[in-house]
Amino acid sequence: MMNRLSDEHLVAGLMYFSSFFTAIIGPLVLWFVKRDSPFVQKHGYMYLNFAISYFLYQAAAGFLIVFGIGIVLNVILSVLMIIFTVLAGIKALQGEVYHIPLTIRFFSPS
Repeated sequence: MMNRLSDEHLVAGLMYFSSFFTAIIGPLVLWFVKRDSPFVQKHGYMYLNFAISYFLYQAAAGFLIVFGIGIVLNVILSVLMIIFTVLAGIKALQGEVYHIPLTIRFFSPS
């Protein structure tokens, strides 16, 4: 039997999926709207850490283009970002927490 999708699970899932169209703005707006939910709060911090981490990885890979390996790294990172975003969004919709690999924990809920 499938559980009814709660509002907080939907918002947390949409935070990840909206990033495909709005980068960081959509997830931040959704996080702000539902900031009183501990579940959404946790996913908000996780998404922010993920976005910052992978931005830094992409920047480093961009620098490595000079040495000829940056293009390959950028492609690999882009594919991983898509896969991990979809997985995190699905897990959030299911009411679970998915710790995205290679994410640096810059921020955490207090």
